[in-house]
Amino acid sequence: MTASGVSDDSHQNGHHQGAAGNGRAHHPVSGGPIVQLPTAFGDFITQAWTDLVTGAEHLAVSSPNAPKGGIAPLVRLHSECLTGDVFGSYRCDCGEQLAYALELINEFGGTLLYLRGQEGRGIGLANKIKAYALQEAGFDTVEANEQLGLPVDARCYKAAAQILAEMGLHEIRLLSNNPDKKNRLAKAGVKVVEMVPTEVPSRDQNIRYLQTKKDRMEHRLTLDTHIVTVPSGAADDFDHDQN
Repeated sequence: MTASGVSDDSHQNGHHQGAAGNGRAHHPVSGGPIVQLPTAFGDFITQAWTDLVTGAEHLAVSSPNAPKGGIAPLVRLHSECLTGDVFGSYRCDCGEQLAYALELINEFGGTLLYLRGQEGRGIGLANKIKAYALQEAGFDTVEANEQLGLPVDARCYKAAAQILAEMGLHEIRLLSNNPDKKNRLAKAGVKVVEMVPTEVPSRDQNIRYLQTKKDRMEHRLTLDTHIVTVPSGAADDFDHDQN
């Protein structure tokens, strides 16, 4: 085991086809070399993994430090979100959750699995933008997917569960507001001993989206902290008044 609680087996190149911790059916994945990853959030180690069924490439970003007190490591399963993670879109809270999770993992130890190929809860980038258009026409995030004839959530976590198993992470504290992730990981043999919320402040641009996730998708959100958008002109006036 490494300091972060990751099994030494995950350092080996090649195919990994071991079963998850409780002996349930495995999902074949292949892990690459581990390298250093210095970031704005701290110094991490990272390893690419390939899903040998779908060909999707995922990334494990781990703290080199073990969790304090021998507690289970923090783990974040972060679905790829180009608009939120790269462009900082306020239509969702993905980018801010990503940053918050990396801050926590850097401080307390653990791993973030960046799951590619899960854009728009698994419907793909082009379909996500189509769903955005429907949301602008008045549909919520659930209704928009349904209008497109697509699942509300098409993501699969079998590869993620297998990667965690290969890394020796059989008991984790899950960084998520989504109880469905906990349930799916449990079915795949990963024990979630605690769910650690990753709620970030809502914004004018995403409050309806987050309210829908809370009301219709059972996400554990309080929505008690909100950032009000100040129009650029008003901000200029405010700055002028303070001079």
